[in-house]
Amino acid sequence: MNIKEIFMLSFESIWERKVRSILTILMVMVGSALLVAVNGIGAGFTESFNKQFSNLAPNILFISSSQQAQGGGAGGGIGGAGSPPPAPKITLNSAVVNRIHSLPFVSDVIPNFRASVTVQSQSESKTDAILSMDPEKLQVVAPTLEYIDGSTIQSNNPSTMIVAQDVANPPGDANPFLALGRSAKITYSFVDPSTGQLKEESKNFIVSGIMKPTGNPTIDNGIVINLQAGNSLLQKSGKYDSFFVIAQTTDFVDLVEQEIRSLYGNNIGITTVKAILKTIQQFTAGITAFLTSIGVIALIVGAVGVITTLYTSVVERTSEIGTLKAIGAENKHILSLFLAEALLIGIFGASIGLLTGIGFGYGLAAIIGSSGNGPPSPPIYLASGMTMIWILSVGLSVLAGALPALKASRLLPITALRSR
Repeated sequence: MNIKEIFMLSFESIWERKVRSILTILMVMVGSALLVAVNGIGAGFTESFNKQFSNLAPNILFISSSQQAQGGGAGGGIGGAGSPPPAPKITLNSAVVNRIHSLPFVSDVIPNFRASVTVQSQSESKTDAILSMDPEKLQVVAPTLEYIDGSTIQSNNPSTMIVAQDVANPPGDANPFLALGRSAKITYSFVDPSTGQLKEESKNFIVSGIMKPTGNPTIDNGIVINLQAGNSLLQKSGKYDSFFVIAQTTDFVDLVEQEIRSLYGNNIGITTVKAILKTIQQFTAGITAFLTSIGVIALIVGAVGVITTLYTSVVERTSEIGTLKAIGAENKHILSLFLAEALLIGIFGASIGLLTGIGFGYGLAAIIGSSGNGPPSPPIYLASGMTMIWILSVGLSVLAGALPALKASRLLPITALRSR
C-alpha cells in the first residue's frame, strides 16, 4: 500500500461514517476557533492599548500626593461617620514644584488643579471634568494635540477655556453643547473648611478653543482653564492636585522617579506611562491566558472525540482489518491507515476552525466594543500564531488517533476474520 492508497481508504472510511466524523471534526474545529479568536482579540487589545498610550508623551511622570489615613477614634474609623477625609501626606505647592524642577534630567514641571464641575450653556447643564494648567503646555502632555479651525490659545486670559470635542459635541446629542465664542457658566461645589457648609463658586468662561480627539484620556473628556482661573474657581489656595513632570528623555524617566522618591519617599505618588502600560499588558495577558486555557481544553475534548471515533471505527472494521492483513497488509499499513484518518480529521477541523475563529474574533470584538464607550479594538491575526494553532490542533488529533491505530495494527488476522 502506498501513501495515496492509504489516504484514499482513510477518506472513504470518514465518508462512510460521515455523521460521526462531522461531529468529531466539529469538536476539533471549536477548539481551534476559540484559540484563534482569543489570540486575535488579545493581540488586538494589546495593540490598541499600545497605540492609545503612545499618544501620551513617554517621558512624563504623573505626580500626586499620597493620602494619610486618619486613626480611628470617637465617631468611627476610616471613612466612618464623623471622620474627616484623609489628609494628604504632603502639600503640592510652588515650593515642591521648584524643588522637583531643580532635579537632574527634569526639563519641566507642570502643576495643575482638577475637579468635577457643572457646566451650564444656554438652558442645558452637564457635569464635566476640569483641568486647570498652563494651556500652552497642553502640547507637551499630548504631543498629537490639534485644534479645530478658529481656535485660539489665550493662556493669560482667565476668562477663556479650551474644551474637548466630545464635551463641545457630546456623542448622541443632535446639537452642540458648546461652540467657539460661546459663553458658559461653570459652577464648582465645595465644603467650606471653616463652616462645614456646602458652597458654590461660579464663573463665566468663553470657549476660545476646541481640541480634536487625541487618544489621551487626560484631556479628551474635559475642559482646560489656566492656573489663575482654576486656583480662584476651585478654591485651591495654591495647593495643586498633581504635577506633570517632564524628563529630558524617556531614558531618564526611571532616574527622575528615583530622585523624587529619594526626596519624598512614599509621601508622594508617582506613575509613569510605562508603568500604566505594563499593568494593562499584565491584565490583558492574564485574561488571554485564561481564555486560551479554555481553548486548549476544548481541543483536548476534540482529541477525546477523535479517540472515541477511531476506537469505534476499529471495532466496526475488525473484519475489514483481518481481510487487509490476509491479502498482505502489514501492521505498519494498518497503523498508517488509522493515523491518516486521524490526520484528515485534524486537518479538516483545524482548517475550518481557523476560518471560523477569524469571523468569531471580529464578532466578539464588535460586541465588546458596543458594550463600552469607545470603538471596538479589531482583532489582529499573526501568521505565526495561526500556524502554531493549526499545528497544535492537527498534532493533538494525530496523537489522539495513535492509540486506536496501534490497537488496530496489532489485531491478529485470524482474530479479525473470526469477527465476521
